[in-house]
Amino acid sequence: MDNPARATILPVMVRDYDIAITGGGLNGPALSIALAQAGFRVAVIDSLPVDTRADPGFDGRSYALALGSQRLLRAISVWDAVADHAQPMLEIKVTDGRAGQGPSPWMMHFDHAEIEEGPMGYMVEDRHLRRAFLTAIAADDRITHMAGETVVDQTVTPGGIAVGLASGQEVQAALLVGADGRSSGTATRAGIRRTGWGYGQTAIVCAVEHDLPHRGIAHQFFMPHGPLAILPLTGNRSSIVWSESDAEATRILALDDDGFLDALRPAFGSFLGDIRLAGVRFSYPLGLSLAQSFIAPRVALVGDAAHGIHPIAGQGLNSGLRDVAALAEVLTAARQRGEDIGNSQTLTRYQAWRRFDTTTLAIATDTFNRMFSNDNPILRAARDIGMGAINAMPGLRRGFIRQAAGLTGDLPALMR
Repeated sequence: MDNPARATILPVMVRDYDIAITGGGLNGPALSIALAQAGFRVAVIDSLPVDTRADPGFDGRSYALALGSQRLLRAISVWDAVADHAQPMLEIKVTDGRAGQGPSPWMMHFDHAEIEEGPMGYMVEDRHLRRAFLTAIAADDRITHMAGETVVDQTVTPGGIAVGLASGQEVQAALLVGADGRSSGTATRAGIRRTGWGYGQTAIVCAVEHDLPHRGIAHQFFMPHGPLAILPLTGNRSSIVWSESDAEATRILALDDDGFLDALRPAFGSFLGDIRLAGVRFSYPLGLSLAQSFIAPRVALVGDAAHGIHPIAGQGLNSGLRDVAALAEVLTAARQRGEDIGNSQTLTRYQAWRRFDTTTLAIATDTFNRMFSNDNPILRAARDIGMGAINAMPGLRRGFIRQAAGLTGDLPALMR
């Protein structure tokens, strides 16, 4: 008689690709499209179903895309799908102060008119960006979107890597890319450790409607417990990223909508008239998380899987998209030279390109947060004088504008 346990064992379905990507958020799909357009066969392994990713509901999440990131989206033919929903950022105003007391007279004011390229960036809602990526993935037969799949194992093999899925399928590729966030399972399975710490802060994220037009101006208001970013969306709406101490954030989030708005108004101010919630509120803890290596045998990391930083400068997604553009360029060049795209020499070139830039950005955001998220009168006076000095120096101010627009450093071709 046959063993009944053996009757439940199903044959493993093996699929072969050039590159497998874990993570279906934003960086993973962007990388898959860039690679497919370069001729690679790509699998995107996404733990969420397509219907969840494509939900058209507005939940308040939005992204500040630097001009360099917008260029990448245009290069991979995604920008046209979101352009009508994108709000240009024409100015950035950075001020210091306390809730209910208004901003300090010292400020930094950055105007896009000081550079030749156009707006410094664009605000795009999460719902529009995700749906644009899904549409582009579905339209390219070189990309296989394995939605609702979970990776349970990855094993380096001679000349490649085998990725086991919970469904019993196995994906084989020359390279596995982890785009699966700060708690990256790809990095953990590859033995890559992380360095980091929490800030004792929580980001409260939502969107508000307001009576008066924002005129495309983004505001960063530094308060004792953390910054408040007010970022322009289309129409008379703005995205809010409010960093507070963990305890205060817990209290604020427990309030009903009216109570929440009452807590927000002293920090937000009245310069845009009355405000009303648009969409839901959500939160996430703030901290620094850096992978000690961006690569391992047959593995590369991009985005938050490689470097999770404070949102103080709005550069998290932009830094991830620069990873995407750099890795796509390195892999394409390696293939053109007849090299193995997953070998250590190829991946070392990617890490050498991106690690210094991302480490420098992480140190900068960490320093800014520590310097500005306090009420020390000496530090407050020093930073106010510093902001006033920067604002009074056109050359330095222009340098900051180009940095915010993602136009500095060793730019990958997709961002030039």
